[in-house]
Formats: sequence, C-alpha cells, structure tokens
Amino acid sequence: MLKAYGYAAQSASTPLAPLEFERRDVGPHDVRIDILYCGVCHSDLHTARNEWKNAVYPVLPGHEIVGRVVEVGAEVTKFKASQLAGVGCMVDSCRVCPACQEGLEQYCEGPAGFIGTYNSPDAHTGGVTYGGYSTSIVVDEAYALHIPENLDLASVAPLLCAGVTTYSPLKHWNVQKGHKVGIVGLGGLGHMGVKLAAAFGAHVVLFTTSQSKVEDAKRLGAHEVVISKNADEMAAHANSFDFILNTVAAAHHLDPFIALLKREGTMTLVGVPEHPHPSPSIANFIFKRRSLAGSLIGGIAETQEMLDFCSAHGITSDIELIRMDEINDAYERMIKSDVKYRFVIDMASIKE
Repeated sequence: MLKAYGYAAQSASTPLAPLEFERRDVGPHDVRIDILYCGVCHSDLHTARNEWKNAVYPVLPGHEIVGRVVEVGAEVTKFKASQLAGVGCMVDSCRVCPACQEGLEQYCEGPAGFIGTYNSPDAHTGGVTYGGYSTSIVVDEAYALHIPENLDLASVAPLLCAGVTTYSPLKHWNVQKGHKVGIVGLGGLGHMGVKLAAAFGAHVVLFTTSQSKVEDAKRLGAHEVVISKNADEMAAHANSFDFILNTVAAAHHLDPFIALLKREGTMTLVGVPEHPHPSPSIANFIFKRRSLAGSLIGGIAETQEMLDFCSAHGITSDIELIRMDEINDAYERMIKSDVKYRFVIDMASIKE
C-alpha cells in the first residue's frame, strides 16, 4: 500500500481536514498519478455534507484531477511515466453491460453502476474510493485520460467534469453551426456550456437572473443575454430554440424555457436540484412535440474527445486557484456563487 495525504470530511457537520491514508499498490493495468491540480465541483460539497443522503465517511472528494504519471503497471500500454494524465468522475464500471460496451460507462447497468472517483465501493480495498483532494491516486489505465500539453493545466482540471457534462449533451443532440442554443445559468457548468456551444458554431443565448452577468456572458462567447425574470425578453424568443441546456441545480419552473423551444426542440437538464422542479405543463410538449431530457457526464472515450476538442479550440475553464487549506472557505463561497467560475486546488500546497 502507498501512503497518501488529503483533505476529508469525517461527518456531514465537520469541516474538511487533513487525512493520512493509503492507496492500493500499482497493479498490472494501473497507473499512479501525482496530482497537480484538482477542481472543486458542487457535487463535492453535496457529498461531503451528505445532502444526497449517500455519504460514507470519511468523504475525500475531488473528481477533476490533473497530474503526472509516476509509475505504470507491467501491462500498461496507454501511458508512460512522466506523461500528463487526468481522472474524471469515474474510476471503474462493470465493463460488460450494454452501456459499457457502447462506451457509455456513465450509464453502467452493473450492480453498482459506475464506480465514482470518490464515495463509491472500492473493490481493491474493501472500503470506499477516495478522490482528488490528495497527493496521488492509483487508477486503472482504462479510466485515465490524456491531458493536452498546450493548455493551462490548472484550468483544464474542471473540464473533467464541468467540461464533459456540457459537451456530451451538445454533441448527443447534434448541436451544429447555425443552431440557436440556449444556456440556462452562468456558473461552473453554464460558463463551459457557453464556451463549447459557441465553439460548435451555434448562436448562443445565455439566460440569467442577474444583470451583473451580462457582460461576462458575452466575453465567454454568448451572442445574446436574456434576463429570465423579464417576461418581455423571454417572449421575444418564443418558439425559436433548437436546443436549450439547463445547468441550474436549484428547483425552478421549466415552462418558461420549454415555451422557447421550436417544434421538436429539446431542453436537457444537467443540474440535480435538492428539491424537485415544479411539474411542467404537458401541453407545452404535446402541441409542439418538444422534449425534456437529462444527461450525465460522458463516457471515457467521449471525455477524451472533449479534451481533444478543447485543445484544438483553446478552451479551458475560468478558474480561481486556491490552497488546499482554503477549501472550507471555498465551499462557503461556492454556496453564494462567489466564484468565477470554478475553484481549483493547487496540490503543491498540501505538502506545505
């Protein structure tokens, strides 16, 4: 076993604090990665504070991991020591179900579903998986990703979750040049949705409740910004969108956005609210054959495709770099949406 250090929550009500623990030894198909940067996702906070009622303590979060390979197993072919590597939201899956066979590991139909990078059953140790708020990680090469050399590494980290969470639905619903695409919310996910949809060639409209976000949305690539509380601004876009990506993770009325879709348009949800959305009007769907859908991260191959796309288009997340010992303050700021647009932890600070 390999000694490692990280920050973990011991209960739903205690702050994250230093933890010494062990990673498994490097197996034949494993790579060991020294972690350089780890993004901070709102899922980390939800899990650490047991807001989804599934936490197994200690919870050591982090699934937006960028680092450098320092050791490879005897049968590894995908990586060599000293190469950059990343780990996203999953570190294993059943590998044999239809979803896994189709490269859709995020929808694994095995008994445990996909194995999350943290807070999931760890078949190697008999405990739970520990994530990227740590000095190192050992992972099967099949679930590690090649990180582009031409991008800022700290700003790449959130692509492993926020990037693929927005890229996957844009691709699945075939967003392309000339389409009119709405992005609801300008947070960690929304700002990536704007950047990616613009890179896909779409006409991008950002929906926000905050006037203060208008100029920033345009800087990020939005062609128009609509204040969603303004009924006249919303009405001006009725029946005009090919696709809407809704990134808001708080319960809200969906009807005003569904009414903006063209006939046969789709709105896809990627945020999981703590409380259910109010039920939308069925008439809005029936009379225009519109669809309401959901989407969850992406498979390994699609995540690599997203990284390569971002490399080709020079796309990274807008981040604020923090020290490891600033994580609890970062959580409080994240609750207040006081970050543009993703915190990333500099793991060199944990050694200090």
